[in-house]
Amino acid sequence: MKKSIFFILLIIVQIQVSFAQLADLERIEPMNWWVGFKDQSLQLLVRGNNIADKTVSLNYPGVKLVNVQKVENSNYLFVNLLISSTTKSGTFPINFVKKGEKTLSYQYELKSRVKQKRGVTNQDFIYLIMPDRFANGDVSNDQIAGMRDKKFNRDSMYFRHGGDIQGIINQLPYLQDLGVTALWLNPVLENDENRTSYHGYANTENYKVDRRLGTNELYKKLVDECHKRGMKMIKDLVHNHIGDQHFLYQDQPAKDWFHQWPKYTGTTYKDQTLFDPYAAKADKKIMTDGWFDRHMPDVDQKNSLVKKYITQSHIWWIEYAGLDGFRLDTYAYNDRDYMAEWAKDIAKEYPDFTYFGETWVNGTANQVFFTEGNTANQKFDTGLQAVTDFQTYFAINEALNGKFGWTDGVNRLYSVLASDYQYKDPTRNVVFLDNHDISRFYSVVNEDFNKFKSGIILLLSLRGIPQMYYGTEILMKNYANPDGKVREDFPGGWPNDKINKFIPAGRNEKENEAFNFVKTLANYRKQNSVLQNGKMMQFVPENGIYVYFRYNEEKTVLVVMNSNEKEEVLKTERFEERIGNCKSAKNIITNEKIAIETLKLPAKTTYIFELQ
Repeated sequence: MKKSIFFILLIIVQIQVSFAQLADLERIEPMNWWVGFKDQSLQLLVRGNNIADKTVSLNYPGVKLVNVQKVENSNYLFVNLLISSTTKSGTFPINFVKKGEKTLSYQYELKSRVKQKRGVTNQDFIYLIMPDRFANGDVSNDQIAGMRDKKFNRDSMYFRHGGDIQGIINQLPYLQDLGVTALWLNPVLENDENRTSYHGYANTENYKVDRRLGTNELYKKLVDECHKRGMKMIKDLVHNHIGDQHFLYQDQPAKDWFHQWPKYTGTTYKDQTLFDPYAAKADKKIMTDGWFDRHMPDVDQKNSLVKKYITQSHIWWIEYAGLDGFRLDTYAYNDRDYMAEWAKDIAKEYPDFTYFGETWVNGTANQVFFTEGNTANQKFDTGLQAVTDFQTYFAINEALNGKFGWTDGVNRLYSVLASDYQYKDPTRNVVFLDNHDISRFYSVVNEDFNKFKSGIILLLSLRGIPQMYYGTEILMKNYANPDGKVREDFPGGWPNDKINKFIPAGRNEKENEAFNFVKTLANYRKQNSVLQNGKMMQFVPENGIYVYFRYNEEKTVLVVMNSNEKEEVLKTERFEERIGNCKSAKNIITNEKIAIETLKLPAKTTYIFELQ
């Protein structure tokens, strides 16, 4: 007992010492802003040692000091400004004054906005990268003195490996050659957590890139380099929680910034409670207010200061880096009122900006519930444009691995797509075969190369926006048990790697065949709008064979999938509605021209043809 009391007192002393060392003016966030936003309000978070004891003053044409809000913690002030539409860009001092003490001053800059159209659409092909595991372009930032997680070892799935932003910049030619048009990086904000900080989902800063990945300036350079190549950048956001080493949690402005529980209470992950007409309020509360993990404090998004702080940081990154889209992590666990408000705030400033939410749920109705349009009797419009389409993901796996039946095998995929009527716009959904949380696709299909090629054809020809996880194109494999096994390094991304799979000579014959298969179809899709935003027509699967078309005024593409364990012969007169009088087609992968009245389909094989 005495030892316990001693350790508690020691911790209290350490915390007090830590806070006593806080600089008089430690930070102002956002550190700068822009003129010309439709929302003329700006909230500055000011943090410093007993900063609440000081009076705030400023003088700049067009900028009005509305008020200064104090909170429970005297180390914080929230300064509310109004920036008129006539305000010019420039720099001005914000002063913090207390009689008898030295005046603190911060030079605040208002910049001019650079207008550009932004947005990720079904014309794009997204490539998902975990930065720490893709390529190491700068070994000098592998370990940073003073950061908490000092574990660096490429042989451990839990430690940092050294991949960074410069490594991604170096490999942009590879990605462009593959046919990629948009990058989605797992979160790049600083994660100064004590352990497993590599994945990025427990940020400890909102305005700073993790120093082990690079700098804000280097991240902006990456975005600029993408744009030069006709590629886009998607930033991964986490609204729901932060890391427990974040200064806002370590030195909380007020208790109502986070969901507080008498003892640790994790979420139940039960999305059904949010739409269940019979749900208990207690179950709903645990679902949304429970913590996602022990080191991820759940943010209270009903707090107006919290909401403004989070939303402004996202607008700051769009404007600073020139982003094209957002992926919204753990979307279902957020406060839905705030997320709807957030969507309106983003759209107000960036009407063409796009975002999609992670909704790892089971069932189309469950997934539709979170999307925009109030199309499924949600009695609420979330404003969420699109989702990571887990229902199509589950259905593709069943189509490739399941046995044909009334609701099984390819009929599962047919049924899921038939349920698209529930969405406001299903073509905005992000379709995928794998990602950083689930087993790699090549392992899911038991390393069956025919099934792999079938999956790639489905990915790049179905409605929606296709997303590929790094390394899928070179047959990287493993099961997500644990998830670190699907986050291995891309071979060749490190200076001392003996094998470099970024180049043909470093890949074996099958890997090159896989890469070229993806490249051929991805670039065809990139050059042909029929697979981007063309209409879709599917036919009821019969005898294990699934047929669908993508078509527009210029072209018609036919996809034929034989899910059976034996060769089948398919007569195509049944599909006259789309084939019409066409007698031949070109195999998009091989360029071979064939007659299409009768098709021989090898077992477990999918073909994609352009009708001639």
